[in-house]
Amino acid sequence: MQRALAGPEQREGLLEVVLDLGRVPEARYPGRAVPLGGDAIERADLAAVLQRLGPFGGDNRAGIERTLHRISAIRNRTGDVVGLTCRVGRAVFGTVAMVRDLLDTGQSLLLMGRPGVGKTTALREIARVLADDLQRRVVVIDTSNEIAGDGDIPHPAIGRARRMQVARPELQHQVMIEAVENHMPEVIVIDEIGTELEAQAARTIAERGVMLVATAHGNELANLIRNPTLSDLVGGIQSVTLGDEEARRRRTQKTVLERAADPTFPLAVEMHSRHRWLVHRDVAGTVDLLLRGQPTRPQVRELDTDGRLLLREDEPVRPAPAPPPAWGAAPAPRRPGPAPLAVVPLPDPAGPGPAAAAAGPPVPPLRVYGVGMAARQLEEAVRSRQLPVQVVAGPEDADALLSVRGQLGRDPELRRQARDLGLPILVIKSDTPHQLQRAMERLLERRREGGAGAGGADPDHEPEGPARLDDAHAALEECRLAVEQVVLPQGRPVELLPRSEPVRAMQAELVDRYRLRSAVFGRGRQQRLRVFPA
Repeated sequence: MQRALAGPEQREGLLEVVLDLGRVPEARYPGRAVPLGGDAIERADLAAVLQRLGPFGGDNRAGIERTLHRISAIRNRTGDVVGLTCRVGRAVFGTVAMVRDLLDTGQSLLLMGRPGVGKTTALREIARVLADDLQRRVVVIDTSNEIAGDGDIPHPAIGRARRMQVARPELQHQVMIEAVENHMPEVIVIDEIGTELEAQAARTIAERGVMLVATAHGNELANLIRNPTLSDLVGGIQSVTLGDEEARRRRTQKTVLERAADPTFPLAVEMHSRHRWLVHRDVAGTVDLLLRGQPTRPQVRELDTDGRLLLREDEPVRPAPAPPPAWGAAPAPRRPGPAPLAVVPLPDPAGPGPAAAAAGPPVPPLRVYGVGMAARQLEEAVRSRQLPVQVVAGPEDADALLSVRGQLGRDPELRRQARDLGLPILVIKSDTPHQLQRAMERLLERRREGGAGAGGADPDHEPEGPARLDDAHAALEECRLAVEQVVLPQGRPVELLPRSEPVRAMQAELVDRYRLRSAVFGRGRQQRLRVFPA
């Protein structure tokens, strides 16, 4: 293994080496894995590696003294090590240029991004610059010895900053408070705030006037808002009931979500790649915009090949109107409606994303209207995947409808409107970012294939796979709400939306469970179930 990794070209870009019992070891690079030799790992090999490591902590991580490397163990049910992940740690200089001006403000800074994007590497250099260049008293809370390396002597990469180790991961919040009470720091650096106690400790530290620089898991600021454990880092969320006048002024419903307090971190950075960061210079204002469903405008910072810092505002761009794409049958003429809410953000100068590369030649954006979800959720999903999708304000301007399960059942008029306009409908289980991204990619794929949408306006069309199941769930939810909210309490019959024969049979079975009567009315594709009171 040492010989296979001896050359500088083999070590360039190396992320980690994986050693699993009974398997050939492999070296992992961005986007690929290379086997190291042809012999499988034996227990004696793992034992030889473990002898040269420091002790494993409560988080199952160890290190090599005076280095930044991190070794994580996989254990069997009896506690024996059966696998090792040897993560390469590097002291990379130059990344602090992306946020150098933010450090001069003295305000707390939060770094977010997916694993492997370089959060800890940036945190390490920020600690060095604050301690050496800005002459601040810096204390690093090093839970996994990943910032300053293993051993009692911290790695030179953190400069003059002091390091406090944590005996067990669950004690990190106590060490954070201890650092403030005992060592008079001006800045505290923390890696991976992940529990509610740590979030509360961070707020306590910030209220004492100490600058915080920390990382948290989450690709975007919107992820933290949805995370009940970490939402306090950006101010927390509370439900507020508005008066009639205020609700009319805001043009919203009476019960809304608002920020509960000032953010612990006034500054936040979304690390999308090692050379492209999005900076929110006013976290409080950004959170307010997200809660109101309005687009945000973070500052995009990039490093070019010459190491120069490029700044630009990531503002929404409105493309010229395009004719609706061909989805098999031509949709009905659109009635005039409100302007689109948001569109695809500026493209990544590093090159088109995977979705754009797969799409081939440029195509008009797919116009999507979301039912039962805030427009900002769709905008964030579009932004994260750089999808050619345009979020619109109503079904009149849409090429397709995207609905959360059960929402269309509560709004039969919207379903009829979609049918009249010839709009395909895709029903998803929940409005998580992953589900939204998958759904829009699926709609784009259906459009490229020239087929109808999943669960389209044709009530007798039954798509294959998950969409068919989702449509059935939507029909059952519609039937349940009609029975429980109209038929039983009010004693009035209710006519459901047109459905296919198998779905009508499922609805009739559900009605029987309530000991009610039902009958089928209509002809052809307009056949529908009518539910009668007892």
